Amino acid sequence: MTVAASLFPGGVNSPVRAYRAVGGEPPVLVRGAGAFVWDQSGRRYIDYVGAFGPLVLGHAHRAVVEAIEAAAEAGGSFGVTSPGEVRLAELICARMPSVERIRFVNSGTEAAMSALRVARAATVRELVIKFDGGYHGHADSLLVAAGSAAATLSIPDSAGVTRSVAAQTLVANYNDLESVEALLARHSGQVAAVIVEPVAANMGVVAPLPGFLAGLRGLTQSSGALLIFDEVITGFRVAPGGAQELYGVRPDLTVLGKIIGGGLPVGAYGGRADLMDLVAPSGPVYQAGTLSGHPVVMAAGEATLRQLTPEVYASIEHEAARLEAGLRVKGASVARVGSLLTLFFNDRPPRNFREAKASDTAAFARFFHSMLDAGVLLPPSQFEALFVSAAHDRSVIDATIEAIA
Repeated sequence: MTVAASLFPGGVNSPVRAYRAVGGEPPVLVRGAGAFVWDQSGRRYIDYVGAFGPLVLGHAHRAVVEAIEAAAEAGGSFGVTSPGEVRLAELICARMPSVERIRFVNSGTEAAMSALRVARAATVRELVIKFDGGYHGHADSLLVAAGSAAATLSIPDSAGVTRSVAAQTLVANYNDLESVEALLARHSGQVAAVIVEPVAANMGVVAPLPGFLAGLRGLTQSSGALLIFDEVITGFRVAPGGAQELYGVRPDLTVLGKIIGGGLPVGAYGGRADLMDLVAPSGPVYQAGTLSGHPVVMAAGEATLRQLTPEVYASIEHEAARLEAGLRVKGASVARVGSLLTLFFNDRPPRNFREAKASDTAAFARFFHSMLDAGVLLPPSQFEALFVSAAHDRSVIDATIEAIA
């Protein structure tokens, strides 16, 4: 890491990788296969980071690798539409009926930023409501009360975000419909959209309380605002059609990423046809990207989604439930939705970011390092999710539970 520290800010290219929340030196990983990764010294770890979400099939899944190889050998990027873009879009739209039109981009940050631009154009309003601890990328207007990335570094917001931009974002409390209703009433006719992680996963995993998402749907419809689901993490992970299928709530716009790129850089936003037809060249909302819809990325995403059969989801759910039971250690609680889990050193799973922040982060750091010593790699922050993949079979989960014990 000495050379990296001289080249990159903090020695990393994304803050959580620096292990500031847990202390110690992060391993330098050189290879992954299935549920395992290896560091430079050749030591093997059971991996629950999973690149923070994209690797729902595990590392180097053969179908994904072969798809990447074929797309790269075909020439890579062309700067025009390719068949792979169409196929992946068809798969996504078929599994998420709320997505009638879609636009591929290169990151979740770009997708969330673009979705808000569409919402503001459609409603001719400026304000946006997000939730304390919700993370939607590092665009200026969304880097307010921003969850895991900021919490890991004890930075509530970011330097360089101007007050005028931050003032366009209102912050409500997750799982608290009254806080949303109050903001909509106070700023009547001014709120363009409410953006939410339908399952919060950047304050650790926090599930929506019964009626919360449906309540947001009702409040946005009655106020004339749009409802945006940020399913960068939950999309195609917690259910075949994402959290919107799991909870039966249909948003106006959806933000996607991670799994739809099969481990390569990707993002997408989509939704109602009338809204997406506002995007250039169909409409006046400008957004563009040289490498958007890159054939290699599209191939990896398509291969991943085609592997995600009902049987695969059932297997992942079964093993994730076994891991949940094994994680129930003294003085801690476990929150799980599908293959997303967080072990909170708290007396009960939190309902919002304030309760999540009351967790004993020092105890989590000790647990993290004891698991690392036992050959199990967890996300290096109390406020990140563990990711279970299709490669985490019975033997892997058994070995993890033994390490916990």
